Amino acid sequence: MLEDPTIAASSPTAWPAAYPKGYAVVDVETTGLARDDRIVSAAVYRLDAHGEVEDHWYTLVNPERDPGPVWIHGLTSEALEGAPLFADIAEDFSSRLAGRVLVAHNAVFDWQMIAREYARARREAPVRQRLCTIALSKELGLPLPNHKLESLAAHFGVVQQRAHHALDDARVLAEAFRPSLAAAAAGGVRLPLLECRPLTEWSDRPVPRQPSGGHGGYGGYRPGSWRPSRKRPACPYPNPGRHEEGKRLKQGMRIAFSGDTSVDRELLEDRATEAGLHVATSLSRLTSLLVTNDPDSGTSKVVKARQYGTPVVDEAAFGQLLADVEPADGG
Repeated sequence: MLEDPTIAASSPTAWPAAYPKGYAVVDVETTGLARDDRIVSAAVYRLDAHGEVEDHWYTLVNPERDPGPVWIHGLTSEALEGAPLFADIAEDFSSRLAGRVLVAHNAVFDWQMIAREYARARREAPVRQRLCTIALSKELGLPLPNHKLESLAAHFGVVQQRAHHALDDARVLAEAFRPSLAAAAAGGVRLPLLECRPLTEWSDRPVPRQPSGGHGGYGGYRPGSWRPSRKRPACPYPNPGRHEEGKRLKQGMRIAFSGDTSVDRELLEDRATEAGLHVATSLSRLTSLLVTNDPDSGTSKVVKARQYGTPVVDEAAFGQLLADVEPADGG
């Protein structure tokens, strides 16, 4: 008779000794994805070594700028006006993170936003390791249709109440992480832990608050696009060719996206543009890299990538590459 993996994972004798002693499940909502974007709300669920909830915490954060995609996170300038600045909540936030592994869905994004806020506050986040639940779901071989949080939640029967609300997203992730952690422990799976290094590159470029009125009171932002009404600027750098595994991205490289992404696609594309990359709407022999969370899908871009031998990475790996893009020649 096979032993129930949930019972086995809950047994102190079966639990891997090398697993972390505690976790901080985190979600942040932001004004966008660029280096000068800011956190507008943050939530933390603290879990013990076996994934049991200890407590939770939530705060709004005044970004001192336009809130960005209001239709995603629902936080207007008026709602954030009296909220504390990040520097005001940094110590409280630190007490929730200290000595724990940071857990997030597409963790590289949450970590980079948090690290930049700490850098602006002339502090350092007390986090040494992070765990991405997208990476963990891949290690477990979960049969998910895509890598969105809602799909992970549905797989474990977790009901989402307020999508893109930091506290509810953190709750949903905590509830989905517990059985994921138990399954990993039962199977002796090595957790995909990554080092969290403090960021030294960030920007405080002032971004004016948009006046109310027009487009549902969201200033210059339109549902369906977080950018003010403008076309994405043309990439000023020549295409240096294909990306090579183990090397950095280089400004001018042509990047294509296929399928669902855990971060809003337009925000992800804007961050690539801000890094000096060329966002391509189609895939050709000139494409440097395809970003997809489902490389086995039969989309036209994935099929062409196979035909042309175009390199393919997932969203989490692309987020890591974006953190260190090589300047264009002569740049």
